[in-house]
Amino acid sequence: MPTLPHPVSSLPTPLGGQLIGRVARAEPAELAGLPRLELSERSAADLELLATGAYSPLTGFLGEADYLSVIEHLRLADGTPWSLPITLPVSRAAARGLRGRVVLTRDGAAVGLIEVQEHFEARRAWEAREVYRTEDEAHPGVAALYAGGEINLAGPVTLFEVPRGAFAQHHRTPAEVRAVIEARGWRTTVAFQTRNPVHRAHEYLHKVALELVDGLLLHPLVGTTKGDDVPAEVRVKAYEVLLDHYYPAPRTLLSVYPAAMRYAGPREAIIHALSRRNYGATHFIVGRDHAGVGSYYGTYDAQEIFSAYSAEELGIRILKFEHTFYCQSCGQLVSPRTCPHDASHHLVLSGTRVREKLRGGEPLPAEFTRPEVAEVLRAAYTAPALAPGKVAPV
Repeated sequence: MPTLPHPVSSLPTPLGGQLIGRVARAEPAELAGLPRLELSERSAADLELLATGAYSPLTGFLGEADYLSVIEHLRLADGTPWSLPITLPVSRAAARGLRGRVVLTRDGAAVGLIEVQEHFEARRAWEAREVYRTEDEAHPGVAALYAGGEINLAGPVTLFEVPRGAFAQHHRTPAEVRAVIEARGWRTTVAFQTRNPVHRAHEYLHKVALELVDGLLLHPLVGTTKGDDVPAEVRVKAYEVLLDHYYPAPRTLLSVYPAAMRYAGPREAIIHALSRRNYGATHFIVGRDHAGVGSYYGTYDAQEIFSAYSAEELGIRILKFEHTFYCQSCGQLVSPRTCPHDASHHLVLSGTRVREKLRGGEPLPAEFTRPEVAEVLRAAYTAPALAPGKVAPV
């Protein structure tokens, strides 16, 4: 009987040509006597993204040649596009005892292995200037960088088990997301990343994009964020209630992105796009101040930086949107491209102002966010059991 040919996938090829997979269980006896290294929350997130292929073509934490090339050229040493140094920093004292196979732990439990092949000096001041465009430790990414050790360990990693955590229903590896996309027959998929609660402007971007493609991958980041960001469980709940009422279920997939937030603005936008290519997306939305914080980056720097690569290198199409908002005179969501009215006609609420309203018990305007989402946020910021004047520790 003749062998039937395998169907040709319409999904983009992972960066580097294949999806990395380095998840494998280990027997306790294999780990006996090996040195151990406790991971930070950010490094644990990186371990998962490396091992599941979200960071393909990386197989582990960067060596020195790749580290230097990424910082200076936004490419790995072999020329592959890559914009953030994915490193494993340790103290100089700790580094002396970490050679060969090292057990990686989280809260004392073994979660993976690294085959340490290199120790090299972290150029933290240079990295801060080039990657974050500042050495100001008020920047959360710079603060995390300086809080790490002086030495970076490099080498391939193994993850023992994918940590599904609090979002088991929505926590999918790149291979699993790709399988869903293929099962649904989507030939084109747009991915959307956010660390903020969903609001009407987000919904507008999603639905404009859905006019162009077959499916929408809503991919909220659920790793470490700065202390005043809305917690991941609240943001995911807001997506769930929104999807229940306002999105076409066959054309929408909610799945969490387990990365830690670095707030690296333009550089982080590139990684967000490349990793979504690895998840199977053909398009990626980049809006106003993507992955930004404070005033460290220009409003559209995260869109402009993609000109550093050709379309073929990126392998994912970038959909660039301007700032969108509700215009009271137009009576709808608009952007500077479509609205003739000045700012006095616009309803624009910053994240800070939203939190102030919630803490003060004020309702959020329906033009800003759906009532169902507003209720999720209100509940998160209100704790009836607390004394008057207190708010839930969000």
